[in-house]
Amino acid sequence: MKRKATAVWHGSGKEGHGHLSTQSNVLDETQYSYKSRFEEGIGTNPEELIAAAHAGCFTMKLSFNLGAAGFVPQVLQTHCIVTLENGAISSSHLVLDALVEGIDAEKFDELVNDAEANCPISKSLNTAISVEYTLNG
Repeated sequence: MKRKATAVWHGSGKEGHGHLSTQSNVLDETQYSYKSRFEEGIGTNPEELIAAAHAGCFTMKLSFNLGAAGFVPQVLQTHCIVTLENGAISSSHLVLDALVEGIDAEKFDELVNDAEANCPISKSLNTAISVEYTLNG
């Protein structure tokens, strides 16, 4: 499987602007700029997209792990905070709120740890990854 995206940039790094598009057209010439990346400007940025990808990938991997263990989650909600420091992503922190009936804390912890280590985005990031979670159910 291959997925693709396109970035177009016009101008200098600080004064310029660009847009991002994805194969699925979920992003369709979505703007990004210095301000959206390093300040609070309108548009997206690479770190925000990595955070979304990591949250989505981890959550889906955990759902598969739970299913393989005989559990169906009612809700898994994951927030991801990616930190950019000194020109590199220094960490990705996942915060999970889970509603899963009938699972004990030890088994859930095992499945969360596996998802953290083995979702494809975690495996591709060369940074510190951490997870905190609340289990309801």
